[in-house]
Amino acid sequence: MAKKTSGRGERDLRVRVKTARGRKLSSTLWLERQLNDPWVRKAQAEGLRGRAAYKIVGLDDKFRFLVPGARVVDLGAAPGGWCQIAVNRINALGEKPGKAVGRIIGVDLQEMEPIPGAELHVLDFLEDGADDKVREWLGGAADVVMSDMAAAASGHKQTDHLRIMALCEAAAYFAFDVLEPGGTFVAKVLAGGAEGELQKVLKQRFTKVAHVKPEASRSDSSEKFVVATGFRG
Repeated sequence: MAKKTSGRGERDLRVRVKTARGRKLSSTLWLERQLNDPWVRKAQAEGLRGRAAYKIVGLDDKFRFLVPGARVVDLGAAPGGWCQIAVNRINALGEKPGKAVGRIIGVDLQEMEPIPGAELHVLDFLEDGADDKVREWLGGAADVVMSDMAAAASGHKQTDHLRIMALCEAAAYFAFDVLEPGGTFVAKVLAGGAEGELQKVLKQRFTKVAHVKPEASRSDSSEKFVVATGFRG
């Protein structure tokens, strides 16, 4: 007698997570989404510290700011995926013969596991003198300031929006202090992009301001990134 099947044909390869005692449904759904996310699996296979690494890949493929020899600052760098991508693209390890060797400084409030080719520091970029420290570590001004920072979610949409925009604005003003003329600023915003006064200031300080949603951003996420190029100094 033929063995009965579920009628679904091929085996369902989607990983399903059982709700464990004490785990909220929202946590279970998040874990299930992570386990089934192709970008998460790709990051694991390639030894990258999270799917967010592919966001900076997509942005740099489009705007080409992580070039050999570039001096880069990554704000809120933990866990380090953006630094990993930058190390290779700016030739921080000097592995591309004939190409200039870049430098990348990653700063965060928490310590990070070392990344070959990146200089990682525990630093609050909002503290007085943080810009001077970064310039000292870099040995001069930066060509790129980038940030994938997001404030801890409160569950209140309007509050979360204000928090992430405040972080973006703070990162922008930090960039004004450390960028070389012609430099690039990249930061996470939300669906509406940089707004109001920040949008106005960015357009004054840079020759071009664009808003992009990388392919690696989840389709149900409201995040976008502002990419401002050609810093006027």
